[in-house]
Amino acid sequence: MQMKKFKVAFIGAGSIGFTRGLLADLLSVPEFREIEVAFMDINPRNLDMVYQLCQRDIEANGLNIRIQATLDRREALAGAKYVIDCARIGLLDAFELDVNIPLKYGVDQCVGDTLCAGGIMYAQRDIAMLEGMCRDIREVAAPGCMLLNYTNPNAMVTWYCNKYGKVPTVGLCHGVQGGHALIARALGYKQEEIDIVCAGINHMTWYLSVKHNGEELNGKLLDALMADPEIAKTEKVRIDMMKRFGYFSTESNGHLSEYVAWYRKRPDEIRKWIDLGCWINGETGGYLRVCTEGRNWFETDFPNWLREPPKTYASDKRSQEHGSWIIESIETGRVYRGHFNVVNNGYITNLPDDCIVEVPGFVDTFGINIPVLGDLPLGCAACCQSNITVQRLAVEAAAHADINLLRQAMMMDPLVGAVCNTEEIWQMVDEMLIAQAEWLPQYAEEIERARARWAKAEADGTLIPPIVTEGAARLHTKTVEEMAADREAARRNAAEADKAKDRPAEKKIYTTGR
Repeated sequence: MQMKKFKVAFIGAGSIGFTRGLLADLLSVPEFREIEVAFMDINPRNLDMVYQLCQRDIEANGLNIRIQATLDRREALAGAKYVIDCARIGLLDAFELDVNIPLKYGVDQCVGDTLCAGGIMYAQRDIAMLEGMCRDIREVAAPGCMLLNYTNPNAMVTWYCNKYGKVPTVGLCHGVQGGHALIARALGYKQEEIDIVCAGINHMTWYLSVKHNGEELNGKLLDALMADPEIAKTEKVRIDMMKRFGYFSTESNGHLSEYVAWYRKRPDEIRKWIDLGCWINGETGGYLRVCTEGRNWFETDFPNWLREPPKTYASDKRSQEHGSWIIESIETGRVYRGHFNVVNNGYITNLPDDCIVEVPGFVDTFGINIPVLGDLPLGCAACCQSNITVQRLAVEAAAHADINLLRQAMMMDPLVGAVCNTEEIWQMVDEMLIAQAEWLPQYAEEIERARARWAKAEADGTLIPPIVTEGAARLHTKTVEEMAADREAARRNAAEADKAKDRPAEKKIYTTGR
């Protein structure tokens, strides 16, 4: 067995769930016991806490690797062959604004990090940072460095990095795997017994084929989903979408409800389509709540994490996150099959060539190889196209600091457009730009104009008053003292990258396989 020597840099390494888990996956590969690892984050406290845990794990597993922990991005990227991006620009302060400001205009989001008002603004912040990060990769990373992007909005980030950043980038997500597990459960099989072909765009990918031992089961899937009491209760949006469009979609009830116009536009109807047993089933601001609780618990409980046994690096403990499997396949030649977010280039023939699609592919020594899939079913393609239009406008808005494109992205967004009129959208964009000014340097001049418009409207008494201040299905964010009543649940939430992994409909089957 020949040891591989290369460098992997984690940008946004202060994210405990992703960083510690992805590193454990990577260092479970026997050939990777001598790689270089760099952690970079702008938050020194979070960086140090994650560094301490991960360095302890490394030493407990007998590896002679010393993590390079740094606040200097170029230092972390220097010589890197692979870069893993899991940064959240503005952290939870900005995320809270992504959720709460749109609520004032009636836009009720469950997640707000992929599309809708929150996802659009998240992209503006990300791209402000990505311009510099991609330049650093081009200048100081190893030639041909690959960027593995876990940051949302995944499609928009991946689109920007490939088009404007000029860095080969693949977007990675666990949505396909999660839905795969749910489908297998509904049909009465283990996940590894069901073969799938999934295609579309990130968070709106369609299970075009569902087979067991070569038998196509798509025709039986809707009845199976409706017959499972837990799934029928928690996945009403996905089930209704399958009824209307003929195919099951990857994302959860809460995610998917944001990407279309029909399920969250009337506050009195939202609870009809969601379930509050787990945030991902549609709770207003649900992801913000669990992320806030997880951060607060980790910061408070960190000393106890150091007293727990370190992670064991073992092949049977690897997660389904694609990152380590891709690197393993490129470096060793062992073939891996997964679903990846890549520039379309004709893989889905009725979606634009330059957009980012989520499609099946194989990885080996030659890289990521994608087959031509042909046309999506027309209805599925139409749903994807509605989101692609928003993505394109948002990417171009951020790249050129164009407030009109930003406004148009909001107008074309299915949920925002279903809820707001044009004047409300114009005012909401101004309010979000003003509130997030510290993370949007490219919009500095437009923000000053927005402040002037806001001040004039206040003086004239023409500001549009808030429509909604609380969502239709918002739950209380627990204090650290309240979380202490169930320490294990609090710790599990803080540690997981997939913060909906334990929802009842999917937690029974979530296995790893090649």
